[in-house]
Amino acid sequence: MTTYSHWSSILFPTTSVIIRAYNEEKHIQKLLVGLQAQTCKPNEIILVDSGSTDRTREIAEEFDVKLVHMPKAEFTFGRSLNIGCAAANSDILIFLSAHTYPLQSDWLENMLAPFSDENVWCVYGKQRGNEATKFSEHQIFNSWFPDQATDDPNNYFCNNANCAIRKIAWVDTPYDEQLTGLEDIKWSKTVHAQGYKIAYSPAATIIHVHDETWKQIENRYFREALALREIEPATRISAWQCIQSFINSVTSDTSNAYRNGVLIRNLATIIRFRYAQYYGVSRAIFSSSVTSKRQWEQLYFPRRGHTPDKDQDLATQLPEKHIDYHKLILSKEKENKSKTKG
Repeated sequence: MTTYSHWSSILFPTTSVIIRAYNEEKHIQKLLVGLQAQTCKPNEIILVDSGSTDRTREIAEEFDVKLVHMPKAEFTFGRSLNIGCAAANSDILIFLSAHTYPLQSDWLENMLAPFSDENVWCVYGKQRGNEATKFSEHQIFNSWFPDQATDDPNNYFCNNANCAIRKIAWVDTPYDEQLTGLEDIKWSKTVHAQGYKIAYSPAATIIHVHDETWKQIENRYFREALALREIEPATRISAWQCIQSFINSVTSDTSNAYRNGVLIRNLATIIRFRYAQYYGVSRAIFSSSVTSKRQWEQLYFPRRGHTPDKDQDLATQLPEKHIDYHKLILSKEKENKSKTKG
């Protein structure tokens, strides 16, 4: 028997935004300001902090945020997600990386829209970089997150940097806490195999700020390639395939850069990015697992570089609902100063 609460959760779902964070003081304020600016506001925001030593938690406390503390030594991507999901009290759980922010004020509305189909159990949105994003990373964003959605019933791709799921789906299928990465892909593959839909909402756009060093990029692809071996055991990537993929990616990137008139200033970073990417993958081919505490520390808590906080020129494409972050952050800072004086 279909109950009132069943239809209520589909037609008028409550929402919890879950953010995983570790030393994100450079980015967390902008994300929280962006969430405040949504036309459809989340019912709750949960920050799962893995032992930050900077001002991440202090900044979060200036907002209406539920702080959940997780010991750094217990961190994995899947475990932090499970902790956030367990703390949530809503029908829809929305995941955002702490170094992202929504581009427009209707981001959450667009993320929720596909859930009107009760067979949709997961929705992921579009990601784009800012001006400091490396050229090759822009190409990856454009490939993984196209401007138009395609109806592919065999697709189970998603990405938890900008994603939403039904809580009942998580209750049935928690995230794998042992994987070194791609816990979102393993989860969506499992749900998809059960007959539920994974939807893509390109109108739900976020800016994803990756301020990684070359070593951090290498480590990211290393741990994701390790995870892929477990998720897709039938897939075998050889060293020769890595070399071929490196050559093909560099060729594609340089061709795109040439067409856009930016090849000279991006050629060196294209080669370095793709080398770090495929060297990381090749390391995983010959590695059995993460074997030491030092490896664990490097994979999960790498030191970040610094990326200037500038948007890619997306505001001109969608100007009517583009969030004016400069204005809102100044307003928030004035509000905080007023409270301090009071």
